[in-house]
Amino acid sequence: MSADAVILAIHDDLSFADAWRSLSDDAKAALPAGVRSECVSRYRRLTSYIDRSIERAARTAKGTGNGHDQKAAEDIVGAELLDAAHKFISRFVNFPAGYCADAVALWAAHAHMAAHFHTTPRLALLSPEPETGKTRALEVLDVLTPNSMLILSPSVAAIFRKLAQEQVTLLFDEVDTIFTRRGKDDQNEDLRALLNAGYRRGASIPRCVGPKHDVQDFPVFAAVALAGIGDLPDTVMTRSIIIRMKRRAPHERIEQYRIRIHEQEGHELRDQLAQWAKCVGPAAGAAWPSLPEGVVDRRAEAWEPLIAIADLAGGEWPERARVAAVADVAAHRERAPSLGIRLLSDLQQLFRDRDAVSTQEILAGLIGMDEAPWGDLRGKALDSRGLAMRLKHYGVSSKTVRIGTATPKGYTRGDLHDAWERYLSHPIVSATSATLATSGAANGEETL
Repeated sequence: MSADAVILAIHDDLSFADAWRSLSDDAKAALPAGVRSECVSRYRRLTSYIDRSIERAARTAKGTGNGHDQKAAEDIVGAELLDAAHKFISRFVNFPAGYCADAVALWAAHAHMAAHFHTTPRLALLSPEPETGKTRALEVLDVLTPNSMLILSPSVAAIFRKLAQEQVTLLFDEVDTIFTRRGKDDQNEDLRALLNAGYRRGASIPRCVGPKHDVQDFPVFAAVALAGIGDLPDTVMTRSIIIRMKRRAPHERIEQYRIRIHEQEGHELRDQLAQWAKCVGPAAGAAWPSLPEGVVDRRAEAWEPLIAIADLAGGEWPERARVAAVADVAAHRERAPSLGIRLLSDLQQLFRDRDAVSTQEILAGLIGMDEAPWGDLRGKALDSRGLAMRLKHYGVSSKTVRIGTATPKGYTRGDLHDAWERYLSHPIVSATSATLATSGAANGEETL
């Protein structure tokens, strides 16, 4: 058989294997180096998978091995499957850090088990500029996740009705355009509601349908990945695992992704993930995995499904998942704070050890801070009224204070202490805590 026939048959496993075996060594050597390497790698993956399937089937038929051995075998298969997903994704996408590919591989596996979890974290692929690999990452996830919908210009009605029919994986590209408009004429209002509410299993959104405006509850629970420029609204960001994408440096190389060449390989991995999900999905959904210190509240909700999957996969994945969770928490804390949090932090710096500071001194100090926004808020400097309005949200009001012999209007440390403690205090999280949590899970220990 000619070399051209092998290349044409590469999309079908059985035809490819037959064609490759029928080629002589000389014919294989005559192939272009890139094509030959791809064919050899494809053939090895195919025969390795077949051999493992035959071995597992033989063990099942003979009923050999105790329960512990069978569990160990399942763990090895799960770890190998996640390794394969990680390798497939990393071939085509250049991530800024090693943990990012781990998080994306775990998220792809979780999409196959989303129905078993109480929450499904959003995967946010964000960057300051275009051409950073965000769309490529979504294209790769499109072939790895179940019932995927890669969406650029979403029709809200179509998405609502699709979710009413079946569970799908939503992959939104250029999602930043969804959050640029506000008001009653905004057609994306329903889409934003879907992204916020669909995070939790059983969530639905009521809408009027038909000529009689009958109220119908539309289910909106779905695994969602989003790619866009800049940050997303806080309501979405807090529900998301954040991957900060960067443009590739000149020395960084990736394999070119071609859907007609790599789709079949991705679908094979997708089908294997689906089969594995049928086996471990119920156990993953019922699990309460130990989490690293500092992974709490929304971060815990986001990472519990992925860490549960990693624990069931075994191998190095329990530790890799927890390290990724800690890195994600750090990424969330590195975000630019809201103006309210920035104000509390700057006030804490101004107060230092003093018990009270006048409003006039506070305003002068805030406006004089380097790189602070207080001198130009929509073209105007912060004034006493604006300061009072912003602090009112935190339960802090101005009052007459005594500073020496003077009694100006101002603020006291005692009034601000509660807001400082609640909004500026965060536990320190390190990679060590992730390792300790992994060790505790391996030993069957519970963490507080």
